[in-house]
Amino acid sequence: MKVSTVSTIALLSISGASAFTATPRSFAKTTSNVPSVALFMAEGDAPVTDSKNVDDMSAEEEIEMLTEAEVKKMKRASNLRNQNGVEYAPWMNISREDEAKIKQVMKERTEARRKRQVEEQTVSGSLLVDSQAQELSGGGLRTKIIDGEVEIEWATSSEANTQGFIIKRRAARTEEFETIASFEDWGPLASRGPDGGEYRFLDTTVSPGGWVYRITEREVSGAENDICQALVEIETDEEKRNTVIATAAIGTLVLGIVAAGLLVDPNGGY
Repeated sequence: MKVSTVSTIALLSISGASAFTATPRSFAKTTSNVPSVALFMAEGDAPVTDSKNVDDMSAEEEIEMLTEAEVKKMKRASNLRNQNGVEYAPWMNISREDEAKIKQVMKERTEARRKRQVEEQTVSGSLLVDSQAQELSGGGLRTKIIDGEVEIEWATSSEANTQGFIIKRRAARTEEFETIASFEDWGPLASRGPDGGEYRFLDTTVSPGGWVYRITEREVSGAENDICQALVEIETDEEKRNTVIATAAIGTLVLGIVAAGLLVDPNGGY
């Protein structure tokens, strides 16, 4: 639930493309943690395939296959020429550094796809459709950190066949959830009735770090449905101090810049 940062890979646009004998139809925009590198994709390109099924490949084989395919696309774009023989996009010639960046992007894509597959094997209910988005955004599950403890809250609008709820937790970057509370041994997690209700729980056993919380609904039949989850980051005391120091330093720097500006031009340009 799953809170992360990305940098945007450049979105390229070419005007007057009709003057060229070969016209790429669109450019793709994607996100990654690596420095920007343009990725060329023709609209309607079929997904990259290989004689060997992607699911049968190792992660390294999949990364190499995706990288090779992307490099070929970019080389194809860099070799296009207009009616006068002028190169269409000479700036798209690929250096070794560019290829390394592309490979890193494909590595991240592969890892994300494989993590998603593992998640789908262990998740059920509404999270089966959008577990990654739920974990990143906290959709449906609200969290609050209070003195190093985590308060979680969610609400339902219908519980026609619900017995109650189970709260699970796992450390970030791990796969196994553990049950930390259940309607079977904590009454407030039992169903509020057909019209649903609001639920709140305070986790007092959590330690600093990243944690993923998941709410699972147990039906009368015994079936379980994962309904929401969220990622929480708890700072250590040292991290909190560093944050305060960094904030204070930035504030001091801004004030210094303003003061310097006033000394240089006390009238503010008037």
